[in-house]
Amino acid sequence: MTKLGATILALIVLAVIGFASMLTFGPENTPRSATPNKAPAARTPEVANIPLSIPVAGITANQLTNTWGDTRGGGSRTHEAIDIMAPAHTPVLAAGPGSIEKLFYSKAGGTTLYVRSPDRRWSHYYAHLADYAPGVREGMTVTRGMLLGYVGDTGNAGPGNTHLHFGVSRMAPGDRWHQGTPVNPYPLLAGKRKVR
Repeated sequence: MTKLGATILALIVLAVIGFASMLTFGPENTPRSATPNKAPAARTPEVANIPLSIPVAGITANQLTNTWGDTRGGGSRTHEAIDIMAPAHTPVLAAGPGSIEKLFYSKAGGTTLYVRSPDRRWSHYYAHLADYAPGVREGMTVTRGMLLGYVGDTGNAGPGNTHLHFGVSRMAPGDRWHQGTPVNPYPLLAGKRKVR
């Protein structure tokens, strides 16, 4: 790539990041969840008006299933994310811009990654990853579509049940990476306003 081409590409990337940082994803006063096992809200706030990129390479909106609110753990909790089914090692891409706030391994989520939006009002949660992409680290700036990792079955996904568990949370000032109010990501990814 020539110097001129690299300069033009850098300017385009900066313009896209600048535009994305001006977007707003809902009201400031969205209530926070009272308990971690609280049933998800019946409606998603205005955020349904701004779709995100589908975070699994090759998956289209009509392939998504709205698993938000499904029961898990024998009815002891509800699913506060959606599962995007895909073959093992399918690339997982950033749904939106931000910075990697946490790389974490948990018994439930397995290999996970949290991306905080540039305005710090949203967190995108990627779980059951097989592995992170080379060079991925905490504090790293990401752009929409950037390679973050690969679909897997780590944590409680179950052997061979390869999928990306993708969650979105509305973050209040001072919320840490694992906090926030979960919001149904399905309409944000599928571009549909009607949610359950």
